[in-house]
Amino acid sequence: MNGRERFLNACKMGALNRPPVWVMRQAGRYLPEYRALKEKHSFVEMVKTPEIATEVTLQPMKRFDLDAAIIFSDILVIPEALGMPYSFRETGGIEMAGRIETADDVAKLDCHSIAEKLQYVGDSLKLTRNQLEMEKALIGFCGSPWTVATYMIEGGSSRDFSLAKSLLAEKPHLFHLLLEKLTTSTIDYLYMQIDAGIDVIQIFDSWGGALSKDKFWEGSARYMKEIVNAVKDKIPVIIFSKGSHDKVNDLGNIGGNVYGVDSSISIAKFWDDLGGKFAVQGNLNPDFINTTPEIVKDETLKILNEFGERKGLIFNLGHGIKPDGKIECMHALVETTINFNKDSHSTEPTLQQ
Repeated sequence: MNGRERFLNACKMGALNRPPVWVMRQAGRYLPEYRALKEKHSFVEMVKTPEIATEVTLQPMKRFDLDAAIIFSDILVIPEALGMPYSFRETGGIEMAGRIETADDVAKLDCHSIAEKLQYVGDSLKLTRNQLEMEKALIGFCGSPWTVATYMIEGGSSRDFSLAKSLLAEKPHLFHLLLEKLTTSTIDYLYMQIDAGIDVIQIFDSWGGALSKDKFWEGSARYMKEIVNAVKDKIPVIIFSKGSHDKVNDLGNIGGNVYGVDSSISIAKFWDDLGGKFAVQGNLNPDFINTTPEIVKDETLKILNEFGERKGLIFNLGHGIKPDGKIECMHALVETTINFNKDSHSTEPTLQQ
């Protein structure tokens, strides 16, 4: 069974002797080869140049025996295609070109020809698919409409999302106009990704946890459900709503195939809380990738052994790998997972550095 087959089998909760493994932000700043490219090109330039985006996507695949690649891109390509570009602040974080405050602001967003405007992502996917062939899974992705909207309403990165939450509470009609446009545009974008050869979609609801339990469905989950309904007959969908593990009923109603969870709870408990109806993804604490290979091995085995005979685990971190993550720790994570054999209750896999 190759990596792609293993990954798709896990999405369907098939029986596997060990889970597939990949890592959020596995193509990025912790890799010296990525930093070398970044010295020559801006982030946005790298995303918009298919040859470079493909090279970055494949960098971790050349170092580690991962089961899946995730295309190098950004969730904010959607607002840019709508007419609101993004950039990076010198002090860190995202800066949007403007802010959504009025109905006129929403009306100006042009959701026509999204696939054509983002064809550079499609070209990157086709190049990557060609190089991966059918040996490894290729993951496409998007941001949830709520998460993307927070940047557009706040004008960039935010600590408390007060403007976005206020818009939902005080001007729900305007809020929903914006999210309906984002949802329609995202569906068009995902159709293009599917046509370009992806195997799985991940929806990043990175700021889902900022919504209270009584606002989560209205503010985020209902729009993710609309996206899932549009693509579920074509491709498996992973939902990663960070900080939302206490909203399992709403999460289950979205209808995804796989649910990611952060590192704040047991992933085995999360699987149980979801009623054993869905595959799950996660959830090693990213901070361990800054420690030692021995610690990473031990913590990875704790998760694998606790998950036990449950079906449908995709091993990952509880969030993206950090810029100071250590290469040797990433090796330990991958090798511990791929050498784990639950059929023999293995607890001492050999690390291959």
